[in-house]
Amino acid sequence: MDEFGLIEQFFTRRARHPEVVLGIGDDAALVALAGASEQLAATTDTLVEGVHFPQSAKAFDVGYKALAVNVSDLAAMGARPLAFLLSLTLPAADPQWLAGFRDGLFALAQAVGIDLIGGDTVRGPLSVTITALGAVAPGAALRRDGARVGDRVYVSGLLGEAALGFLLRGGRVSLPHEFHEPVLTRLDRPVPRIAEGRALVGIASAAIDISDGLVADLGHILAASGVGARLDLRRLPLSAAYDAAFASVGYDPALVFGDDYELCVTVPPEREKALAAAASRLPCGLHYLGDIVAAPGLTLYDGQGVYTPARAGYNHFDDPGPV
Repeated sequence: MDEFGLIEQFFTRRARHPEVVLGIGDDAALVALAGASEQLAATTDTLVEGVHFPQSAKAFDVGYKALAVNVSDLAAMGARPLAFLLSLTLPAADPQWLAGFRDGLFALAQAVGIDLIGGDTVRGPLSVTITALGAVAPGAALRRDGARVGDRVYVSGLLGEAALGFLLRGGRVSLPHEFHEPVLTRLDRPVPRIAEGRALVGIASAAIDISDGLVADLGHILAASGVGARLDLRRLPLSAAYDAAFASVGYDPALVFGDDYELCVTVPPEREKALAAAASRLPCGLHYLGDIVAAPGLTLYDGQGVYTPARAGYNHFDDPGPV
């Protein structure tokens, strides 16, 4: 059973309160508050030592990334960050480690304008759980279920650099030295695309952040929207570092590894002029990959025919492990 089947079978329930606008199944839940001009977007994620980061990880990076992956979910909803709660499980209260963790956590909090408002601290194996809260206008949130046939598929930024960082750290890929720091930084300190998500409100028909890999995460949009997609892999936005490694790694790290925390969105053709205007203001850029089609499933083309990745993406319970 994979993690999504687990959630569906054991924990998905109909909301009993009309204030719950959107529950389980998207990047964040949406709650309407009486008298408020905006809806509350709420999301939570956990990072566990040995699963999401190695024991040797810098405390600064653990704090930074724990918050970043949650803020990225707010970005995928087009929400502005407001506040977060921190639940920290520690094997010991090490002041030096805690200082580094704090510095990384608040470095990102300062950058994205989000406040720590509470939480819990307990003793046990090292893990970090954050619940992030944001705000978005009623009816404006970017959701997974809005893609329609004829929409075009875009991604922000560059794909696969976090995968290269992981492979480099494990000695499984060779890169010129000038690329080492950039790919490791992309792995350890991802940049949540808050400005991009907010700029795409009213333009994108569906959105998701790429945490488990483009194939898996676009697949969530397709399943929620009841559509399929066809992508041209020659359009993937790849960095110079990825180009240097392509002969040895191929397309798969950019498709199925995850940890990119870029946005994948669908856009109706009639909104492409608005999209171009928005993209011109975004340093990371938006890149066209293909189209939404009626036939279910995701079909990938590499210029020679249909391309099939070695696996579908990262999953905690049925996956053989990172690429």
